[in-house]
Amino acid sequence: MSLPPAFLDELRARVPLAPVVGRRVKLVRAGREWKGCCPFHNEKTPSFYVNDDKGFYHCFGCGAHGDVIRFLTEQEGLGFIDAIKQLAAEAGMEVPAASPEAKARAEVNDSLQSLAERAATWFQAQLAGPAGSGARDYLRQRGTTAAAIKAFGLGFAPDSRTALKSALADAGVEKLVEAGLLGRSDSGECYDRFRGRLMFPIRDRRGRVVGFGGRALGDVQPKYLNSADGPLFDKGRLLYNLDIAGPAARKSGRLVVVEGYMDVIGVAQAGFAEAVAPLGTAMTEAQLALAWARVDEPVLCFDGDGAGQRAALRACLRALPLLVPGKSLRIATLPAGEDPDDLVKRGGAAAFEAILAAAEPLIDRIWRAEHEGVDATTPERRAAVRLRLREHAAAIADPSVRALYAAEFNTRFDALYLARPAFATPPFKPWKRGDKRAAPPSRASAALRQRGTAPPTSAEVTAVLTGLLTHPALADRYGETLAALPLSDAGLARLRDATLTALAMAPHLEKDGLVHDLETRGLGAIAAMVRKANSLNFSFTRAATPIDIAMRDFGMVVDTIVARNRIEEAVMISTHRLGHSDDEGDFVRHQALIAERMDINAAIMRLAESLRDD
Repeated sequence: MSLPPAFLDELRARVPLAPVVGRRVKLVRAGREWKGCCPFHNEKTPSFYVNDDKGFYHCFGCGAHGDVIRFLTEQEGLGFIDAIKQLAAEAGMEVPAASPEAKARAEVNDSLQSLAERAATWFQAQLAGPAGSGARDYLRQRGTTAAAIKAFGLGFAPDSRTALKSALADAGVEKLVEAGLLGRSDSGECYDRFRGRLMFPIRDRRGRVVGFGGRALGDVQPKYLNSADGPLFDKGRLLYNLDIAGPAARKSGRLVVVEGYMDVIGVAQAGFAEAVAPLGTAMTEAQLALAWARVDEPVLCFDGDGAGQRAALRACLRALPLLVPGKSLRIATLPAGEDPDDLVKRGGAAAFEAILAAAEPLIDRIWRAEHEGVDATTPERRAAVRLRLREHAAAIADPSVRALYAAEFNTRFDALYLARPAFATPPFKPWKRGDKRAAPPSRASAALRQRGTAPPTSAEVTAVLTGLLTHPALADRYGETLAALPLSDAGLARLRDATLTALAMAPHLEKDGLVHDLETRGLGAIAAMVRKANSLNFSFTRAATPIDIAMRDFGMVVDTIVARNRIEEAVMISTHRLGHSDDEGDFVRHQALIAERMDINAAIMRLAESLRDD
């Protein structure tokens, strides 16, 4: 939805920033500004300033900066339009409608949401009344406090087909069906969707009730039932308790994803406000995006049984294509047979804190899943393990992350399964930033390490061009990437450009035909020299390598080279900025880029070794 700039400017002018920030942060006067402890990171000495005259906030500690709209989206987790609506309501302004259709949809949703709120209030009254005695007993047995019942708005749906339908009769049956509160049988009869169930209101990011989860108290299936998907409710795009956990997560820097409603409530009672849960389904891409919008590395803490661990692995695999630099997951493993609610009841907050502190990175969980308990006693079985690992790495869309995962998997695989007496690698230990251990020794990378942190590009480019001359079909997928690759050697650049031009004009050209074409262009001698000079015996430089393997390995090397070029350019810009800045944030970002460059360089060296004998 696009809004007129004049409207946004008027909105910022009408809503002072300090009162909005003051709902979350204790502010004190500091001259013409306000100051307080930053809500975006933990600090004891105030470095967060709010300037009402200029309409912005700024933290000199972490660099957080923005206006009143950004504060609501970043700190309170509201979407852009939701933030605009909230501020417009405070300013007495009307948000311009994008179209009559959009306005009509918004009015429908507001009407359905109002019904959901009424239903939540009615369910709460039933829990407190005579009909809710069994549900109250269940909550008492689970150790749920009265304060938690109120905070989470728990309720009860009586075991009746028409109780809610009658209580909200004035809304009309069709509206109640559309709101997901009634179901409709094949005969057309409408009935209460939730019957004899403990009710959990599900709220959106703004804290508005948009649906429900109901837990059966008797021997009824399904055990948990959600509102039906519709205009108001979409279970794949919501996280239970996100409206409360989001702001808490931004302050603590941690968001914990547990399996169920009672897990969220149980850990909240133990002091962990930053817990959310998917709505009875595996984590979806939309839910991962919601979690990543709050923290860089959400912690998955699913149940310790087999089903819970399988759900965690499914979430990990679903996250792979979405990974980008800085965004990942960590996975906490509970004792077998326990869930988070059980754990905090048995061991208290300290026990849960210890589990979260021991959470493993995403790559470690996938690595363990593919090799622990796997029979890899034969070459064929080991090859299957390697293939699965490469498929996981190939699923990652971001080239720099994909290259690093591929290199890391190869290093671990070689260290665990391959015996290389001449240059044996030590047992694998997870690498940590600041670790002084070198990359695993290799013949191909020894000269690279002697020459410093940046590997020479000539050997890599020679290998890539040799691969292209050997398998012309590689240009189908990687031609555009290679064309954009900056080459310092004019002869290699001419050969690259001529090769890609020839293949663009004749896409089905085979190896011999390509050689003939280059000879007619006067580049036959350079092509022969490149093939002879190649010192990196990658799989794709050999004619006998099947094209699918050549394509896969060629892509890993090219992606890694591209990732390094991107990092080198970013480091150069950062170095220049740092020379003209005293800002601590610039220094921190510069150090992070240096660390990422080291990772990329190590990945290139590992690739040079891992693909040598494939």
